Amino acid sequence: MRVLVLDDHPGVVRHVAGVLPEGFEVVAALQDAAALLDAVERQRPDIILLDITLPSDSGIGIASRLRSGGCPGRVVFLTVHDDADYVRAGFAAGGTGYVVKARLATDLVPALEAALEGRRFVSPGSGRDGLGHEELLENSIR
Repeated sequence: MRVLVLDDHPGVVRHVAGVLPEGFEVVAALQDAAALLDAVERQRPDIILLDITLPSDSGIGIASRLRSGGCPGRVVFLTVHDDADYVRAGFAAGGTGYVVKARLATDLVPALEAALEGRRFVSPGSGRDGLGHEELLENSIR
């Protein structure tokens, strides 16, 4: 599986590459959204890992533009935001997974596998405890 990573912290990109199992390959690692559309077109990733908070743009806005542009890659958010409002906004923008960076080592691979199978994934966390997992996941990707 081809994975493109957009995160403004180089250490996160290294961590992602370190936890990916055999069969997953980072085909592009970007720190700025400006080169994303070109990289998506050239690399044709199966999965796009997007940070939500970027210096020049919002990962949620980027995901929405990718979806409206017909990008076939699945978007999985990789973020520090452990908050239900961000989860809802991410899914509304076309995201298929939501991984909190503090849980990257345990949650990234299950999130990628779920996305590839057409299921949603949300990192468990206290910021979303009052919502109910079903409300956030809604079983399948729309």
